[in-house]
Amino acid sequence: MKEDMMRPKKVLLTEKEMPRQWYNILADIKMNPPLGPDGNPVGPDALAAIFPMNLIEQEVSSERWIDIPEAVLDVYSIWRPAPLVRAYNLEKILKTPAKIYFKNESVSPPGSHKPNTAVPQAYYNKEFGTKRITTETGAGQWGSALSFACAQFGIECKVYMVRVSFDQKPYRKSMMEAWGGTCVASPSTETKAGRDVLEQYPDTPGSLGIAISEAIEAAVSDESGNTKYSLGSVLNHVMLHQTIIGLEAKKQMEMVGDYPDIIIGCAGGGSNFAGLAFPFVRDKINGKDIAIYPVEPAACPTLTRAPFVYDHGDNAGYTPLLPMHSLGHNFVPPPVHAGGLRYHGMAPTVSQLVDEGILEARAVTQTAAFEAGIKVSRSEGIITAPETNHALACVIEEAEKARLEGKEKVILFNMSGHGLIDLGSYDKYFSGDLINYDLGDDELAEAEKVFEPYPKPQHVKSV
Repeated sequence: MKEDMMRPKKVLLTEKEMPRQWYNILADIKMNPPLGPDGNPVGPDALAAIFPMNLIEQEVSSERWIDIPEAVLDVYSIWRPAPLVRAYNLEKILKTPAKIYFKNESVSPPGSHKPNTAVPQAYYNKEFGTKRITTETGAGQWGSALSFACAQFGIECKVYMVRVSFDQKPYRKSMMEAWGGTCVASPSTETKAGRDVLEQYPDTPGSLGIAISEAIEAAVSDESGNTKYSLGSVLNHVMLHQTIIGLEAKKQMEMVGDYPDIIIGCAGGGSNFAGLAFPFVRDKINGKDIAIYPVEPAACPTLTRAPFVYDHGDNAGYTPLLPMHSLGHNFVPPPVHAGGLRYHGMAPTVSQLVDEGILEARAVTQTAAFEAGIKVSRSEGIITAPETNHALACVIEEAEKARLEGKEKVILFNMSGHGLIDLGSYDKYFSGDLINYDLGDDELAEAEKVFEPYPKPQHVKSV
């Protein structure tokens, strides 16, 4: 018994051992280019109205390793390196021979992985001379993270929060305000994009696509040029910044002499999943036998039921056409409580890897996700975010499969955030009011009609 009590639960790195570079997967895969309205590839200048050029350079870079600035590392050190944790108690209740590890990203000030990119985005904007940043947020994790990051660098922050989450999670707005951010419900009357939606659908729950349109419009309409836009997922530079998760995890797994057979993360736009998975995807491309699962809501089945197409990243069509799995930029997902997973599209890099078969997407229902979250809270003690619960449902399924097969597999997943601001959704679950949404094929087909005039991406192969 004494020996069991001395088992290492957490694997810790020192601040000096924090990675000094991000990993850029664009060095190792082939991609379709983003396209302009004329169907031709767009260059960096097409993004200059909304992003600072130093971030645009990262967006289009194909360098494998990109240095992390010292000022970013200094802010990262508030909570990084994040612990790698062995989920012994979860293993025990599941009676599985599998070893289950998780990267605990809930230890950041906003409680999620999101500051991993919010901090460098705020830093590069400050270096560029930006005075004000606009953005969108679903469940509020990203809006909270960017407000925190902007406070670190003295930049004004304006957040358009998807209305259903704005109503469900009022304390997220309070967190943003505590860090100096301003938060409004989207769609709002502040922008043409918002007013157009409200005129047609006055009772809309909103969507990330609508909120993105509002935030972009607010940025480009500032004639002073002092406002830029920031996106918390989907784009290449966001995926890049998040790879600090997986790079730390690789060092920590080496410290305990293990290597994952299975890697799992929830997937909405793709950032927390990519952050953990991409450094291991590089190993898989180079011959490692790993199963890698992005997990999404069955109510917003971007990877599991939507086609690989060119589509806009926002509702109003302000963004270039991106090669991605998409349900259609006009699609408004059902009001599931995992607001961070209610996005019509998926990161082009994640979409490309799914199209190639390097990643295998999964989908779970809302109630199955919360059932998994409760198992973890009652074993490991952490009340997890509704988004993270989707990954946990897949983790438990794989652990139980290992038990049935009698195989000692190593499972690694990303604990992308805690659920302490999401307790209203847990109340709904405990009272039996949480429902699953069944999307019919006709509904999806109708949403996908928007792709008809657009070019089709090529099915390119990286390996």
